[in-house]
Formats: sequence, structure tokens, C-alpha cells
Amino acid sequence: MTRPESVHYLRTEPTMAFPEGRLLARRQRQLYLLAPDGWTRLGDDRPIDAKPLTRQEAEDWCEREGIDWQAFEQL
Repeated sequence: MTRPESVHYLRTEPTMAFPEGRLLARRQRQLYLLAPDGWTRLGDDRPIDAKPLTRQEAEDWCEREGIDWQAFEQL
């Protein structure tokens, strides 16, 4: 039996355009950004100012931001 890949969540610092920051996810070395229509692949580099989140905190962030749960689960 294989283990599911681990996903680590991060939140970027707030900006004028995104007062609550942006949600990022890292699976292995690949970094993804969550947009309203799903995850977008960014590359390998992690933004220096990104703070780690638990999965529950990431789910709560999606709820506050009105992100469709189906988009969150696609990663």
C-alpha cells in the first residue's frame, strides 16, 4: 500500500490586491497557487514571506474567501 502524497499549505503576506494573502500548496518540490477556478502550477521556489498553514487553516481560508471546495480538493 502506498501513502498519499503529502501536501503542505502556505499563505502569502497580504497585499492591496489580496488583503488576506494567497493560498499556496507544495506537493513534493512543486508549488501551486489556488485561484477561484483551481490550482495553477508556479514552479519550485517558495516565496520568502509565505507562512505555513495546517490543512484545517487552509480549508478555513477557502471558506472565508469563497473558494469552491471542489477547486481546493483538485490538488
